Amino acid sequence: MNYRVVFNVLGSLLCFLGPLMLIPLVVAMYYGESPYPFAVSFAVTTIVGSLLSFRFVSTGEDEWERREGFAIVAFGWFAAALFGSIPYMFDGVTPLNALFESMSGFTTTGATIFVDIESHSRSLLFWRSMTQWIGGMGIIMLFIAILPKLGVAGRQMFRAEAPGPKEDQLKPRIRETAKILWAVYVSISVLELILLLAAGMSFYDASTHTFTTMACGGFSTYADSVAAFDSPLIEGIITLFMFIAGANFALHYKTLYSDKKSLLKDNEFKFYFVIVAIATILLTGILLRDTYDTIPTAFRYAVFQILSILTTTGYATADFNLWSDSGKVILLAIMFIGGCAGSTAGGIKVVRVLLLLKYARRELFKAIHPKAIMPVKFNGKSVPGDIMNAIISFVVIYLLIFLLSSAILAILGMDLTSSITASIATLGNIGPGFNLVGPMANFSTVPAIGKLVLIANMWVGRLEVFTVIVMLTPEFWKR
Repeated sequence: MNYRVVFNVLGSLLCFLGPLMLIPLVVAMYYGESPYPFAVSFAVTTIVGSLLSFRFVSTGEDEWERREGFAIVAFGWFAAALFGSIPYMFDGVTPLNALFESMSGFTTTGATIFVDIESHSRSLLFWRSMTQWIGGMGIIMLFIAILPKLGVAGRQMFRAEAPGPKEDQLKPRIRETAKILWAVYVSISVLELILLLAAGMSFYDASTHTFTTMACGGFSTYADSVAAFDSPLIEGIITLFMFIAGANFALHYKTLYSDKKSLLKDNEFKFYFVIVAIATILLTGILLRDTYDTIPTAFRYAVFQILSILTTTGYATADFNLWSDSGKVILLAIMFIGGCAGSTAGGIKVVRVLLLLKYARRELFKAIHPKAIMPVKFNGKSVPGDIMNAIISFVVIYLLIFLLSSAILAILGMDLTSSITASIATLGNIGPGFNLVGPMANFSTVPAIGKLVLIANMWVGRLEVFTVIVMLTPEFWKR
């Protein structure tokens, strides 16, 4: 492990993060709030980053390997959450709760410890939403796009952060790929902002909810989430953009600039659409039977909540904690799926679920025809065995972390439903769960040790498990 290059890049990352805090500082001044919290946060973050960069000067002879990439990405995200928590502490939030909220923001989880959201300053809530937008496409991805000095070294960081079993490289140079993905992300964000403004939202609400929709994050400036607006039009716009954000952004680019049918030809996107359609139809039927009187009303709440949970956004237009158990089962099932690879959504990812189903089908077929050769295919191409092995390993480790964290929360005194859903909601970067951590509740009642577990869940889940877990192996730290 080349510690010098790791600390040098971490310093540069903090120097990059610090100036971003000047944006909510301007918001604070506009609304007549004190700019002091963000001025101090900017100064502390930038000074620490500068000290690290100058203390650990990287030479041209420094070599990068996968280990350096993993370390920079893992510690880079944790450092962003740590220093991003400073503004919260100026608003009276305890250090642990501040780290929880900041980690939830940058990892686009959307789980909150805020009991009374509206009581916090507008500038802090703006920063809270902004951290999700930054984390949505990836802190490291933005860092790579802007900082030219990384060169080919950025490839290791890109691989360590890329969501999905295989990174989508649109251009030979990683920096160009990162710039394209961020350009698409920004362009779609601007479109949503315009539509929300046209639907009657204020600029403040439209911008904060655009941030958290496009990031599949789910933070809202209101305790009642999107239900606070009570507007079918606003819900419709957010539903559409949750669906877009849950799809692969590389495919969005290809659809816009090369092959117009890229999305329609992609196996993962088609399976994503099928999941949304089937889950929405099932939940609509259940809600029509148990909760709402008309099909349009039941469909309105069903499609919004299905997309909110599947894409791991975590918004709510109704307290689904009060729905029947059959409705909750559907929501719980899709919590384990998540969005598409290359999207801003969390979870296991649709492509992994699809390939596992194909793999299971093949194994069943081979049980009857042991000599048959039947490769697992995706988009017309055979999937290499090493990728299938990596997917199986990922899912096994993912489920083990889920079970372990659920058990710890239960041992700490939380009821089983709250423990299970709090665990998967943070590991999958979803946000709300059921019971104590339901959509109209919060995570403030979780014991301190439990919050540390859930912070780790959010961190591990956002970085696709391996990036963090690999650091627990002794081999990782050997020179």
